[in-house]
Amino acid sequence: MGPYILRRLLLMVPSLLGISVVLFTVLALAPGDPFEELATNPNVPAEVREMLRAKFGLDDPVWQRYFHWLTAMLRGDWGFSFISRVDVDQLILQRVPVTLTIIGASQLVALAIALPVGIYSATRPYSLFDQVANTLAFIGFSLPTFFTGILFILLFSITLDWLPFVYRADIQASGWQWWWEHLKQSIMPVMVLGLFQGASWTRYVRSAVLDVIRLDYVTTARSKGLAERVVVLKHAVRNGLIPVVTLVALQMPAVFGGAIVTEQIFRVPGIGSLLIDAIQRNDTPVIMAVTFVLAILVILFNLLADLLYGVLDPRITYR
Repeated sequence: MGPYILRRLLLMVPSLLGISVVLFTVLALAPGDPFEELATNPNVPAEVREMLRAKFGLDDPVWQRYFHWLTAMLRGDWGFSFISRVDVDQLILQRVPVTLTIIGASQLVALAIALPVGIYSATRPYSLFDQVANTLAFIGFSLPTFFTGILFILLFSITLDWLPFVYRADIQASGWQWWWEHLKQSIMPVMVLGLFQGASWTRYVRSAVLDVIRLDYVTTARSKGLAERVVVLKHAVRNGLIPVVTLVALQMPAVFGGAIVTEQIFRVPGIGSLLIDAIQRNDTPVIMAVTFVLAILVILFNLLADLLYGVLDPRITYR
């Protein structure tokens, strides 16, 4: 497996280079000036603004600016935020753990919903449970996350006053109280993302397991006298989850996109809110770095999906 992982990591290099070229070109050609606020400020002389543009190379050709950015990235220099006046890598390192925690917890919630409900529906197709589960799943992935988030705020924060709807990073507490406060303010964003993904994945799990459970080798396993639970879990579910793993990996960009919207609704200080704030202020170094980090995370999740194939299907080998 080691050589396979090494080859996949090497293949990531041209993919990331291509992504970086497209992102940098689009951002460089987009309208707007990061020093527009200085231009409208009468207290800042025009020569100061021109000096700053020259310092950051904003008047250089696009290809030259890209190679400057690439060489700086290879040295570990992610750039300097025009708005926050701090290094971009510091901003991202402060925000990435929060986003990964919210997304990771939401995916666990989604799997905890999709796997048992989808498998049980596949073993009892067209039953009352299956019809109710399908109806709720359709409703779940038809509602966008921003709408569900607003409903959660109206119900659990305003009406019932159970949960805070503004995420605070500077909680003045310690010990178990600190953990409890963070857990309370994470419940709604995690559940909004988890319910949306869980509803979508439930349909795919049901369909994948239902296709496998009708195959001949599953019937043969039953004819050998194996218990129904063993037949379903060991023979049907294990092979049926292979296309589901592919789907989960391919949907990771949508998951991060939903996280960006959810972070805005609940004011979560994650990488999504950092990206939105950078776009609004035309802070191109931050936009470039954040989108590049998201691209890396998506590629890594696809690699993880490929590795899970060998766990689910012993016929798959890594060469």
